[in-house]
This record gives sequence, structure tokens and C-alpha cells, in this order.
Amino acid sequence: MWEVGVQVLTLYAFSTENWTRPKIEVEALMQLLASMLRREVSELDKKGVQLRTIGQTDQLPPRVRDELTRATAKLKHNKGLVLNLALNYGGRQEIVDAVNRILKAGVKRVDDKIFSRFLDTLDLPDPDMVIRTSGEQRISNFLLFQAAYAEFYSTKVFWPDFRRQDLYEAILDYQHRERRFGATSEQMSKSHGMAAVV
Repeated sequence: MWEVGVQVLTLYAFSTENWTRPKIEVEALMQLLASMLRREVSELDKKGVQLRTIGQTDQLPPRVRDELTRATAKLKHNKGLVLNLALNYGGRQEIVDAVNRILKAGVKRVDDKIFSRFLDTLDLPDPDMVIRTSGEQRISNFLLFQAAYAEFYSTKVFWPDFRRQDLYEAILDYQHRERRFGATSEQMSKSHGMAAVV
């Protein structure tokens, strides 16, 4: 992905709302996640990918947590693409958690920069683009604070069928947009190279 300028790719893998799905479906998703981590970690390592997570991963099943721990430890020193998995993640919950961390830290005055330091994405850049698959037009409780100035791209391709070519098409569309969000032209030219895929 970094060959086209994507430095950080966040995938909305499992939301806090997904727990309300049928139990058998949730179990299948957890099994799929654990097996995917086990199967793909060597290939990710070869490509220099660093794996991170956001969300309340401590509430995931033990086998998934174990695979996540192994995978992130193996890939943590890699310097290529940062693959950020949003697991048991919800944007509202992240904001509530950040507020509670701020209160616990005894911070008396907060601005957006200070607030950002208490989010799950504290050391990652805000997304330049949010890709919404399945033709959906809603944000779906994803990176609510961070996506304030992200460009949105909607595709009718369903997530399981989303491929590299689909990502390239989204990036090409993004490259033809003029980003305007109250920043100077110098700030606008400093792209973070992050795509967040829902």
C-alpha cells in the first residue's frame, strides 16, 4: 500500500455494535479473525507491515487476544505500512474513554491537540480518506473525532470483495479532489497518507 502513498491503513474489523449479531455469527467472526492473524502474520512480516489495534481488545475472546498479542509482538519493529485493526471499537466509546482518561489524569484545560493524545489513535495521523464499502453513506460510529476533515469515498463493492484495485480507484478519486478545511496551502500539502476503510 505504501507504494501509492498509504502509510497507515485502518480497517474497521469488529465494532462494539457487532456483539448484538447472532451468537453463532459473532463466534464465526472471532474464529475467522484468530485464524487470519495466525495465517497472515508471516506474510505481513515479509512485507514490513506493523500491526496495531484500537478499541477495547481486552473484551475479545482469549484465543483472539492471544493471536493479537503474538502478531503485534512479531510485527512491532517493522517500518512499512501500519495496519491498524479497529476491534471491539466504537467512535462514541472511544471519546467517552478519552474523557475519562483526561479526568483521571487531572487535566484542567483541554484543546483538540490535548484531547487527541487521549484517543486510541494518539500517535497516528488523522485519516485523509474514509472509504465506505457496500454503498453505505453513513459513518457508522467510526473515528468520529479523527475523521473531521477526511474525504469520504463510497463504493458499492462489499467489504469481502474489496481488492487492491478498488483501493487504487479510491486513491485515484482522492487525488483529484481539492482539500479545503481552513488550513494553509502548506498544511494541505502535508498529506498523512492514511486511509481508513470501513
